[in-house]
Amino acid sequence: MKTILNVIWLVFGGFWLSLSYFLAGIVCCILIITIPWGIASFRIAGYALWPFGRTVVDKPGGTSLASTLGNVIWILVAGIWIVIGHVTTAVAMAVTIIGIPLAIANLKMIPISLMPLGKEIVPTNRPFAGLYR
Repeated sequence: MKTILNVIWLVFGGFWLSLSYFLAGIVCCILIITIPWGIASFRIAGYALWPFGRTVVDKPGGTSLASTLGNVIWILVAGIWIVIGHVTTAVAMAVTIIGIPLAIANLKMIPISLMPLGKEIVPTNRPFAGLYR
């Protein structure tokens, strides 16, 4: 079932969403000081391409002061606008019955889009995978 939902997701918006995160990652890596957000954008791009069967967890060891400060800057500069985009798209997807799981997946991306630093994406069958490294 996850594969079917991922293919539907890919066709109805996942490819473009992933591409936009990937391009944002390239821009962030070109501007040297924003490389941490660029790496986070690449991580989110992979998640946006194939979201079903994966989940977001906090990185082991908690978040550092630098991650927290970086997330605050991200929220003020881009995070809030990305969240508005995800909510708007989720509402549009939820109009149809087949789009409801896609809308839920879109809403599931909000926490990592709002605060990308200090997060890890793991398979849902191993939600504590990051703890055992």
